[in-house]
Amino acid sequence: MNDADGDVLARVAATIERRRNANPRDSYVAALLAKGDDAILKKIGEEATETVMAAKDGDKIRVISEVADLWFHCLVLLARHGLGPADVLRELARREGVSGHAEKASRG
Repeated sequence: MNDADGDVLARVAATIERRRNANPRDSYVAALLAKGDDAILKKIGEEATETVMAAKDGDKIRVISEVADLWFHCLVLLARHGLGPADVLRELARREGVSGHAEKASRG
């Protein structure tokens, strides 16, 4: 992955921000945000389930597609709460090099 690839998350997040106040009839993002957290969370659950099913089937192309859908809907959720990919990347950087067991234990 190069720096340009990493910028995709920031660009998609910026697009979500631009579309959040669009007419919900014209924008999927605006329509989803207008429906609120429950609708967004339902989509994340659906996409997570579809990701699991694709992985169980061993379908790499579908895994990529479903993870992209999952990440997109997670970006919508982040935007709903005034957050973005940089917030998640900072948290991942904080955890980098820390044992997963130790990190989980630190959360109580």
